[in-house]
Amino acid sequence: MPPVIVQWWAFGVMGVVLVIASITDVHRGVVPKTLTYPTIVLALVGHTFFGGLTGDSGMQLGLVGSLAGFATGFVPMLIIFLTGGIGGGDVKLMGAIGALGGWKFVLLALFLGLMVAVVMAIVLIIRKGIVKRTLGRMGLWFWFLLSSAKPSDPATADSPKLPFAVALCIGAAIALADAILGGPLAGKLPLLP
Repeated sequence: MPPVIVQWWAFGVMGVVLVIASITDVHRGVVPKTLTYPTIVLALVGHTFFGGLTGDSGMQLGLVGSLAGFATGFVPMLIIFLTGGIGGGDVKLMGAIGALGGWKFVLLALFLGLMVAVVMAIVLIIRKGIVKRTLGRMGLWFWFLLSSAKPSDPATADSPKLPFAVALCIGAAIALADAILGGPLAGKLPLLP
């Protein structure tokens, strides 16, 4: 069953944000603060307006549900950012998606986005012909990870760049389409009845 009307605002905002974030990541290699910060504020205000402080029986997130979604999207990505794995825009993007969709939605979007990123990375390393070099760097990184030495970033200046925000946006778009169409995962999301 499709979501009630007041939830469509969050889905609409999310769709626009995903498109803009994908375009800016492809063209400029960044997800701008001018996109993520207003989205986070809009999500918190919107969910508070429609759902109050705590929401209502899973139909509305409310402020608490929106904050929980923000934290669920933001914190794991922040940890990855602090290890040097991604950019700050990716962190804020997942926080914004979580603030709009809730914690269960952002977990699904993050999982799907990571799966898309893995597929994109495999295609990229095969296309660039750097499979052996990549596997060697991964092995070295895992060796340092298991030892007491601090692992360094295995990327070099000539390493190909993966538009990670695009992968996250594709994952979120798949989760969003599933929610809107009432797919197999939709009943498990807090925004949906």
